[in-house]
Amino acid sequence: MNSKDSGSMAALLQHQQQAHKLQMLVTAAQRRERIQQVINLLVEHHQAFAEAIEADFNGRSQGFSIMNDVLGSLASLKYTRDNLEPWLKSESREVFAPYDQLGSTARVEYQPKGSVGIIGTWNAPLYTLFAPLACVLGAGNRAILKPSEVTPKTAALVAQLFAKHIDPLLVSVVTGGADTGAKFSELPFDHLVFTGSTQVGKKIMAAAAKNLVPVTLELGGKSPAVLSQDCDLSESCKRLALAKSNNGGQVCVSPDIVYVPRNKLDQVAALLLENFSHFYPEITHNPDFVPSVNRQHCQRVVDLVEQARDAGCQVLSSHEVANLAELVTSDKRLPLQLVISPDKELDIMQQEIFGAALVLLPYDDIDGVINDINSRAKPLALYYFGENDAELSKLLANTSSGGVAINDCLMHAALHDAPFGGIGASGMGHYHGREGFLAFSHQRTVFVAPKHDPRGEWGLLPPHHEQFKAMMVAQVTAD
Repeated sequence: MNSKDSGSMAALLQHQQQAHKLQMLVTAAQRRERIQQVINLLVEHHQAFAEAIEADFNGRSQGFSIMNDVLGSLASLKYTRDNLEPWLKSESREVFAPYDQLGSTARVEYQPKGSVGIIGTWNAPLYTLFAPLACVLGAGNRAILKPSEVTPKTAALVAQLFAKHIDPLLVSVVTGGADTGAKFSELPFDHLVFTGSTQVGKKIMAAAAKNLVPVTLELGGKSPAVLSQDCDLSESCKRLALAKSNNGGQVCVSPDIVYVPRNKLDQVAALLLENFSHFYPEITHNPDFVPSVNRQHCQRVVDLVEQARDAGCQVLSSHEVANLAELVTSDKRLPLQLVISPDKELDIMQQEIFGAALVLLPYDDIDGVINDINSRAKPLALYYFGENDAELSKLLANTSSGGVAINDCLMHAALHDAPFGGIGASGMGHYHGREGFLAFSHQRTVFVAPKHDPRGEWGLLPPHHEQFKAMMVAQVTAD
């Protein structure tokens, strides 16, 4: 559905919510069958999806898109399908005395919320729709998807295939630009999921608040990596170079800042550039390296680097390039740019890079690293390389981030049986696994009263006798 006006989207949402009210009980078998429909769609049309993403990026390798978006989405869907049944069971809870001795019981039931809106992003145009959708369907909900307009061919294909293969009262798709996205976020969903920038996330949350719609925001930020004095520099720099090159650096959990022991700064810079060049001997027209999604995004990364260079920062490049700006107008693939010790006021220290550039900051002690990390907004990811358990414990205890990976990057976000999400400016709420099921379920407490009500015998019912207050005061204790 190409929905430019809010009226058609509102009608679609209303129809989904009405369908939900007519079938609020969704069995485990029905949920698995719904998820399977989406799995089948992905499997049957994976090649068409890979081709659409390649066209949108004008060069993203089909193999990478199948690995990142198709297989990543399938893994989330299959994990939920295969593990959801025990999640549906109600949980018994303790009843307060003396009702526990009188036969009272209590339990928590997990109900579907209704219809969930999911706004995806362009850097992982399938995964950011289908990974949350797995949890949404596992929780027994219906959904309306809004793919990113930055990848229009992929968005159109998602809409076309869902309209052909999936009941729109179960999952439907709306397409359109920023105006459509703004109207979409103002609808009275039962829950709203957004993946994207912190700046846009604030607008989404403000719009959702008009209808008291709960939100899950998967945002980003400047995720730091810390290299300890005792880390294996060669292996650590290899893994950092791989992580920073993933999807051309266009990943929400990509490292943005690397803290390097001051006495190892030159060695680290050389190893990062050497490893990056080893993985990508050529940059221009290299199908193994994902280009920037468009010239605007590519130019933004170049501007961040050039501003730092103009401010006097040392900038090192993995490949010899006469002029970065020329790459923007060619195939939008940028070699790795290392920016050494930029001032905090520069844009590259203020904005998420989202491209093939990395800031290196020398440090003298872990306390300085902790203070610097805490001077910025809480990041989506934190990375530590080394074997110093005391130092690691201090870093983890005194910083906050959405997730952590030790001696590697990105990998924590791929766990299916652990929550993925941010904190503060990097987001709120989680999905993946049981935590995703809980996020999109209403957790309803059910109390079953005893047959006999003893409150009258205990003197707790009105009219209250003269000793009522004294009875209450006698129970005000600190033990």
